[in-house]
Amino acid sequence: MKKKDKIIFTGGSGKFGKVFRRIHQNKEILYPTSNQLDIKNYKSIKKYISKLNPKYFVHTAALSRPMNIHDRNIINSIETNIIGTCNVVKACSEKNIKLIYFSSNYVYPAEKGYYNEKSAVLPFNNYAWSKLGGEAAVQMYKNSLILRICMTEKPFLYKKAFTNLETNFMFHEDLAKVFFKLINKKGIINIGGKSQSVYKFAKKYNKNIKKDKLITNSLPLNSKMNVSKFRKLI
Repeated sequence: MKKKDKIIFTGGSGKFGKVFRRIHQNKEILYPTSNQLDIKNYKSIKKYISKLNPKYFVHTAALSRPMNIHDRNIINSIETNIIGTCNVVKACSEKNIKLIYFSSNYVYPAEKGYYNEKSAVLPFNNYAWSKLGGEAAVQMYKNSLILRICMTEKPFLYKKAFTNLETNFMFHEDLAKVFFKLINKKGIINIGGKSQSVYKFAKKYNKNIKKDKLITNSLPLNSKMNVSKFRKLI
């Protein structure tokens, strides 16, 4: 990436956004507030990018946790994650700005695991449906990249970890550090670490972590992805 290429990054105040900002302090990246760029307002997005003429638009802003907010208030979920993303796609397509969209591994069925980028999707919950709804618009715009991501905070936030929940956790820092190796790619890329239980992942960084078992259907038990494409790129 050339130094002069401007980047707009939504969600700069989020958990990943804060890590990304810390790691890439010296790059020409703009982190608009929701007052400066409201993804729910197409005219707001168009006005902001028209002034700056960026080459890239990194869209991480989204409604996410706690997951039940997507059940309690589907209107906010739809307006933010689906309509908001549609507005971003419309604005980027008018000026041929490269769009990088942060999606989720939750769009996969979470039954057999090891899903690759061509696997069928069947969202696990309303949050995942909202992310897939955003994906639908991004897929229509060819100058785009969809990242289906599985990541978490560092250090691991909990004293217990599930032994029966298989996934691809990686830390926010891990993606932030290699992000610019992906920025010029297109299509879909599964993003995550080694396929393993949450307990094995957490145990590596906290020897005192205790075992727990997920006994409800609140989380997908097997959302493991095939991340070989990602590993080759980095």
